[in-house]
Amino acid sequence: MAEREAAPESVRVLEESGEGAGLMESWQDADAVILIDAVHSGAKPGTIHRLDAHAQPIAKRFFRFSTHAFGLAEAVELARALGRLPPRLIVYGVEGKSFEAGVGLSPEVEAAVDVVVERVLAEMG
Repeated sequence: MAEREAAPESVRVLEESGEGAGLMESWQDADAVILIDAVHSGAKPGTIHRLDAHAQPIAKRFFRFSTHAFGLAEAVELARALGRLPPRLIVYGVEGKSFEAGVGLSPEVEAAVDVVVERVLAEMG
């Protein structure tokens, strides 16, 4: 994936299943974490949401189509409660169009993903 090669050498790029306990384990000892996931808030498909976990709770309602009972929002909020949030934790959510199994990315979501990659690379500076 070209996006992985674009990341600075000091950055570790992981693709996780979204299962909460695995997410918490993957960010252990990290100074900064940026998570990217699909969301469903009712906004227009392709809408990009940027959430700072230290500035606000991560709303479970955004991630209600997760296949995990303990997903991204729950992992962030449990880490907060346990005092295990990384010093910096940003969540990018891309508003999905269809959440049916086997459906690829819509053109709106595909375009938003490219924008999110650019924004994440800029944040890594």
